Amino acid sequence: MAEQDLGAPGRPHPARSPWAVALLAVSLAVPLGAAVLTRGPEDVDLAVLIAVFLTAVVAEWVYVHIEFRTQSFVNSASELAFVIALLEIGGVWTAVTRAGAVGLVLVIQRFPAPKIVFNVAVAVIETAVAVFVLSLLPAGDVTSPLTWLSSLAAIFAANAVAACLVAGAITVTQGYPGRTVWTSLLVPVVVVQPVAVLIGLAIVLLLHATLWGWLLIAPLAAALVLLYRRFAEVTREAHSVQRVYEFARTVEQVGPDEAGTRQIVQAVRELLNAERVALWLPPYLDEGPRLVVSAEDGADWYDGPGDPDDPLRRRAVASTGGAVYVSLARADQVEIAALGRRGATELLGAPVTTAAGEPGYLEVCDRRSDTASFGRSERGALDSMLTHVNAAIRQQQLLTRIRYDADHDRLTGLPNRQRMAAEIGQLLSAEPGGGRAGLILACLGTYGDVTDTLGHAASDELLLVTAGLLREHAPPGALLARMEREQFAVLLPGLSLAATEQAARRLREAAATRVRVAGLDLEVSLTIGVAAAPVHGTDAGTLMQRADVALLAAGGSGGVASYHPVLDQQSLRRLQLGTELEQAMADGQIGVVYQPVIDAQTSDIVSVETLVRWTHPRYGSIPPEDVIGLAEQIGRIGAVTDHVLDLALARCRRWLDQGISLSVSVNISARSLTEPDLVDRIRRALERHEVPGQLLVLELTESSVVDDSVRESTVLEDLHDLGISLSMDDFGTGYSSLSQLRQLPIDELKIDKSFVLTMATSQGESSIARSIIELAHNLGLCVVAEGVEDEMTRNQLATMGCDKLQGFLISRPLPEDRLEKWLLARTGIRSVAPGATHRRLFVRT
Repeated sequence: MAEQDLGAPGRPHPARSPWAVALLAVSLAVPLGAAVLTRGPEDVDLAVLIAVFLTAVVAEWVYVHIEFRTQSFVNSASELAFVIALLEIGGVWTAVTRAGAVGLVLVIQRFPAPKIVFNVAVAVIETAVAVFVLSLLPAGDVTSPLTWLSSLAAIFAANAVAACLVAGAITVTQGYPGRTVWTSLLVPVVVVQPVAVLIGLAIVLLLHATLWGWLLIAPLAAALVLLYRRFAEVTREAHSVQRVYEFARTVEQVGPDEAGTRQIVQAVRELLNAERVALWLPPYLDEGPRLVVSAEDGADWYDGPGDPDDPLRRRAVASTGGAVYVSLARADQVEIAALGRRGATELLGAPVTTAAGEPGYLEVCDRRSDTASFGRSERGALDSMLTHVNAAIRQQQLLTRIRYDADHDRLTGLPNRQRMAAEIGQLLSAEPGGGRAGLILACLGTYGDVTDTLGHAASDELLLVTAGLLREHAPPGALLARMEREQFAVLLPGLSLAATEQAARRLREAAATRVRVAGLDLEVSLTIGVAAAPVHGTDAGTLMQRADVALLAAGGSGGVASYHPVLDQQSLRRLQLGTELEQAMADGQIGVVYQPVIDAQTSDIVSVETLVRWTHPRYGSIPPEDVIGLAEQIGRIGAVTDHVLDLALARCRRWLDQGISLSVSVNISARSLTEPDLVDRIRRALERHEVPGQLLVLELTESSVVDDSVRESTVLEDLHDLGISLSMDDFGTGYSSLSQLRQLPIDELKIDKSFVLTMATSQGESSIARSIIELAHNLGLCVVAEGVEDEMTRNQLATMGCDKLQGFLISRPLPEDRLEKWLLARTGIRSVAPGATHRRLFVRT
């Protein structure tokens, strides 16, 4: 027989309430029973009646329990007692004993009243159906095979009708049950229950043959019980395996978002037929902690699982032996309070493995069935599910990490250019005419120097400090991003151009502070470009491009510049110059000028410094720093260096042909020193022009010679081995010290002109120059002073022992033709010194 659990939480619609279904079954049972069971009760022996009733009661205890959502039903061994009753006590007494046994068992098991009424009514209907079928079939003496077949058909029909009633009740109260429940209902009708009928027939035959047949009946009854128990086990195991398999398929297909996590939680709840399931996940990347709840009543939160101090959660997370089970009947006072906090009577809790390092927590509260609690099969199923839950959560977080890394800067954790563009686009498209927003593009001015001087570890540290300053001082609601290298962006939703400019200045002032990086106090200096929507653009690409243009102009406008259409012309000019660089060298537009350097004591001209110049037919004279910066930006600094070197060595060769020894010096950028073929190119240039290496001086920036990549290579030693002199240009403006130079093959220092220009009026600058000269001489280095513009400074430097002088007092930088005239007018020629092969020039006084 099938027993239906119609208990459901909440207040269902009256037409679908358990009582409505129960009364519907009664309204069907009463007329059907009255119509079929027309004969009155047969006279039966009281002992036989009691024996049949007790057999029916015992048979009702042996069942297979099956659940669907909030409904549960059982298939019992009652068919054994059913067939005995039909053959021994007649239809009316069968209905009475069967209904009484069902009602008694369900009352003892404390089933809800609607369930008891429904199942008693089903028992009466089953009896009526069986009696009706038997009346249509040939049935006589119990020893007749036709009676056996008729009994099988009658009880089969009765059980089939009962199964349909159960399925109908489930459909009315819970919705269509699907094929799984139909299989669970009908398989016992076809496979197991006929066996019980046959055993019942055998019992009747044995009892008719001899009362000693009980000796055979007892083992048969025990075998039937074992058969039912085994069937129940197999059914539960198969159902559990199937549910876990379906769960695994479900979680394999979930997405990596919040909806996917909710699908996992809902699948756990369906598999365990639970009232509520909650999954708590710790913070991960830019996501905060999450509590995802699936509940029968639709609640998305309840008190307990999200609390890290909750005793049940702590116990489950600390467990290493699988899921933890807590029930109200066996809980201590602390656990009872925790269950009461949730409004639950039993709970399964387990830890969840995450990529965040901190474990998550999964808890399952209360079965939806009021006839069963969490047993070993449910706990085993949860342990099996946890493997799939852990894998799904890790997979979700791996995809989250991939998306996060694609949208964020790895060093600072800030959104990157791609994410910033998406945020700008989303913000501007939110309003039909384009939203209002300000965009600040900030460039860290000291980044390149720190990288060149102290290495990438120090510049990374500086970037982290700068990112922290921007986070601290950015206006509320701003979105920060690191664009690339030393550039940051700040998006300010809702701000006008004027408000954005004001915010940019405040941000620059707030970030202008000294910070400790790599043991040094460095100044954070930002150059800022500003653009605003919709005045400067209504899409992300345009706004970012115009903020870039403003940033390029910000260096010469007090550190902050806003976009203006005229700036586009400047950017276009820079782009055009980049495309014309190679051709300009070929056409002779890019040339050099020369500035003489003299011996401070003898006034001999010891060398000339070669300085690059670009005379553009449209833009006129291009400053040398623009030429070098442009060449570095487009990756053509090597070609420019080779071009200048060829012009300088050609000039040196012509002097040699005139019997004059005069060195030429050429500036080498930091980026050129990292080129792997630099030494070979310079060697070939010396050989091509037949100039000895001793007549070439390479001037290096202070930051380049202390760069990690340069110091770790042999480029300086290889250049020095060619006989070339190495000079450190602009000494005193960088981060190196004289002690560092002891490890480098440097021949001379050039004191930066910022110290020399004010020597005559500043005691401090004079003292610095004196100290540099003395320390350099102690290290065996020659000293050149740049920026000598008056006689007083010249005399001071000569008195201090400075070796060489360069500046406007001697000569301005001159093109080659004017240099020749200057040499003829201002210099004389000394005779060849003993052991030398060439004459020297000196400045006449």
